[in-house]
Amino acid sequence: MDSTASHFTAWLDHALTAYLRREPVSATFIGWHEHDSHLPDLSEQGLDQAAAETRGQLRRLGELPAEQLTETEKLDRDLTQGMLEIHAWEYEAGHMWRGNPSLALGEAVFGVIALLLRPFAPWPQREEAAIARLDSVPALLEATQARIRRAPAAWIARAARECEGALALFGPGLDRFAADHGLNGERLRQAGGRACAAVTAFQRYLSGELREGGAYGCGEEALTLLIRCGHWLTEEADDILAFAEDRAREQVAYLEAHAGDFGARTWQEALGGLQELHPSVEHYLPRFEQVWTESREAAIAADLITWPEYPIRYIQQPDWAREAASNLYFLFYRAPAAFDQITPVEYLVPPIAADLPLDERTRRLEATNDSVIKLNHVIHHGGLGHHLQNYHAYRSPSRIGRIAGVDCASRIALFCGGTMTEGWACYATELMAEAGALTPLEHYAEQHSKLRMAVRTIVDIRLHRGDYRLEDAEARYRDQAGMGQGAAMAEAVKNSMFPGTALMYLMGTEHIWRLRRDLEARQAGAFSLRRFHDQFLSYGSVPVARVAAAMRKEASEAR
Repeated sequence: MDSTASHFTAWLDHALTAYLRREPVSATFIGWHEHDSHLPDLSEQGLDQAAAETRGQLRRLGELPAEQLTETEKLDRDLTQGMLEIHAWEYEAGHMWRGNPSLALGEAVFGVIALLLRPFAPWPQREEAAIARLDSVPALLEATQARIRRAPAAWIARAARECEGALALFGPGLDRFAADHGLNGERLRQAGGRACAAVTAFQRYLSGELREGGAYGCGEEALTLLIRCGHWLTEEADDILAFAEDRAREQVAYLEAHAGDFGARTWQEALGGLQELHPSVEHYLPRFEQVWTESREAAIAADLITWPEYPIRYIQQPDWAREAASNLYFLFYRAPAAFDQITPVEYLVPPIAADLPLDERTRRLEATNDSVIKLNHVIHHGGLGHHLQNYHAYRSPSRIGRIAGVDCASRIALFCGGTMTEGWACYATELMAEAGALTPLEHYAEQHSKLRMAVRTIVDIRLHRGDYRLEDAEARYRDQAGMGQGAAMAEAVKNSMFPGTALMYLMGTEHIWRLRRDLEARQAGAFSLRRFHDQFLSYGSVPVARVAAAMRKEASEAR
């Protein structure tokens, strides 16, 4: 390595190390365990220091001498620069850390959950870290109370629900965890009690001192920053919006035209038929493994991809988490830690017990029907989609690509991983439909998923540019995407909290298809779908637009 490349490597080492120190909960989920005992400093002073450090790293990047970097190093330089510009905005602007009480709760709660979920170290070591984090919860929440005096009403309501989840986790959840694992757990329970007291005080702040107000949108300037420096898209927001509006109209037209194929008068009625197709309680959990195996065999038979040995195990959500999970960002499939590599990966299936009342048991089985198991829990998350993409990401030559897509407290580790992680997972379900692995009704459901992706993009842009109020976003989900009122509002609130995130599903998927069609045309009879997918995933969790540019360049040079 020449001396100029060494300057860049040292700068990148420092930038990533500083990021992991500033966001220690994300570091734990990534598998970097130097900061497992800490929570982030979300005080006014702490955020000022984080912003200043981030701006300083950007200045130092601009001062580096001219460098002869590899293509991977150039990619990491650009993505890290984008990361720092986005983080500086997040630390400085009122829309994120400085204005949303829900984000602080996420760090408090998942800082502990990150230590309970995976046995990356002996329990005594993880217990000490968990106790230290529980004892840091009061300071974290007090700093948030001192800093945020006004917040949008829906963010306050979400934080209030998350308080209920936190109390369930820090109280009975820790008791059950200790009992399930045969632990004494007395010190853990005591620390949980102190954390519960802090959460209860935070509840009073949310319902009393904290005033309602503020915008749900981040503004056009910030949205453009996220599109340009996060997703690396060249399209303007107007272009993305026009594309999404066209796609939404196309998908509605398709759904309406084909509802009669299933003996239905409306597409909503046709999709309702999926609820009746579900396993019995006895076959519920085995059904996940069965569908996973069938999907893997179908993908291999169609020569779609080289499927590595990366085992996953479907188990019921642990008892200690169940009471808390419904009020938290508790994922069924959580991207494995990039640096821990614990196998088999555990997929936490929604629990359905045989002793539930019949009506509730039926409701849960209908909600997790065969279509949901196949399209969501297997293809999108546990199989060809996220799980295989994660396998390749953790082996990527890009240091950013290895960690960007890891699931953390409220979102993935780095914004730039979004179009790849979600774009690939959505593309994967379309790919399996293309391979004939879906029933006609499941394929129809996949067309509805495309409609939801388009509406997500519309809401994302219109909400953050100020075209929509939150109520308008909810109505768009309800009226065009067919979502129930509660789900529509929850989705709109999530979109408001994390700008530029909802559009990554549609734009990531679309850019994969554009790249594939382009290379198929260029390579004609020499094109291999498996080779294309293997190469595409090898880049890791980096923006699809950057992968597409690299693969097009390579294809042009090979001609």
